Amino acid sequence: MTKDNYETNREIDVISARSGDIHETQPGNEIRYQKQKRGLPRGLLPAFLAGALVVGGLMMASDKMNVFGSEPVVYDQSGADAMKTASLNLSSDGTSSISDIVKQTSPAVVKIETKIKASGNAMSSPFFGQPSDNGQSGELQDSGIGTGFIYDASGYILTNEHVIHGADQIDVTIQGYDEPFIATLVGSSYDMDLAVLKIEGDSPFPAIALGDSDNTQIGEWVIAIGNPYDLDYTVTTGVVSANERSISIPDEQGTRNYQHLFQTDTAINPGNSGGPLLNMNGEVIGINTAVSSDTQGIGFAIPSSTVKAVMEALMNNETIPSPYIGIGLQDISDNMLGELKLDNTDGVLVAGVQANSPAYSSSLRQYDVIVAVNNKEIANAEQFTAIIQSSKVGDQLALSIIRDGVKQEVTVTVGDKNGTRNG
Repeated sequence: MTKDNYETNREIDVISARSGDIHETQPGNEIRYQKQKRGLPRGLLPAFLAGALVVGGLMMASDKMNVFGSEPVVYDQSGADAMKTASLNLSSDGTSSISDIVKQTSPAVVKIETKIKASGNAMSSPFFGQPSDNGQSGELQDSGIGTGFIYDASGYILTNEHVIHGADQIDVTIQGYDEPFIATLVGSSYDMDLAVLKIEGDSPFPAIALGDSDNTQIGEWVIAIGNPYDLDYTVTTGVVSANERSISIPDEQGTRNYQHLFQTDTAINPGNSGGPLLNMNGEVIGINTAVSSDTQGIGFAIPSSTVKAVMEALMNNETIPSPYIGIGLQDISDNMLGELKLDNTDGVLVAGVQANSPAYSSSLRQYDVIVAVNNKEIANAEQFTAIIQSSKVGDQLALSIIRDGVKQEVTVTVGDKNGTRNG
């Protein structure tokens, strides 16, 4: 039986919208695999770490290390796309035109440029073979470019955590101001991929209101404003293509798991990370975060409802719990039934167990099949992940599993993934 016999949840390659992100497994976060069992393939990969779905090759929408420079990327706006924009210029339902919304909101959209201190060691960069550090030790050098937006006139800014991660200095450029502001990091969450920054000024700043993403319908028009490829304040339009998407993006610290995302066909490119996804009332209903690396028209945004739920904790610099049990999961296909001694494809396969995780401390094993949680049957990996994400750290979960064709019960205590990753 080969790797091709096993189905992953999606076949999209997606990348973070901050270019140059390193995708590698870090020591201590690896999946521990037991001895190979009866022909099950070595190529069987964990779909997620109970956690979120892996949509291979996702890219965050920021331009780390500015590897794209200032070369413009030209998109053909003729034909259907041009007609799409033109049809939005007039409205009969009280909403504004695109140009009105851009005039209203773009002053609150900011360009974020990060700097890091050079170590003085010249190293080969994984990004297009460029040197990653050739400055004098302690000297600040450019690290990346992203987007953010002011949501409070006193100078509070929202963006993605991956935009500012590891920065020694964060410069914020606002339209109409001669010099950039140096921002202070107020609070951030790796797992939520959200960060709050603060800038100080002599007068109130322009701000954009957070809208209600829960009322956003599939097919609604949306607008993105950002700094793709260092092209400042670029405006693109599209629709909400889907909601409740779950993806996972590996980076230098491990894996970022995302839940409940909007999917949009609005053009999102490196440099757009952290920028607003606006509805036709000029409200922020999402934060642009990731794009597909090999499929045009697939971008992802964190809904404003997710942001609102953790806003207070971020502003107070509180650690946001990240429930996990530390297993890799795989949906079950018909081709697996014989090997796993199953009657149907309901449930999820444990593809691996992370060392020193809650699952590792329980009696869960690789190739167990989880069919129920607290006596509630589960159909697939995405459903199981949603249960883990909605659990509280310290909760005990009764897992019904099938091992070698025999049903058993296993109890696992939900842990907190904070503190388990490097960096």
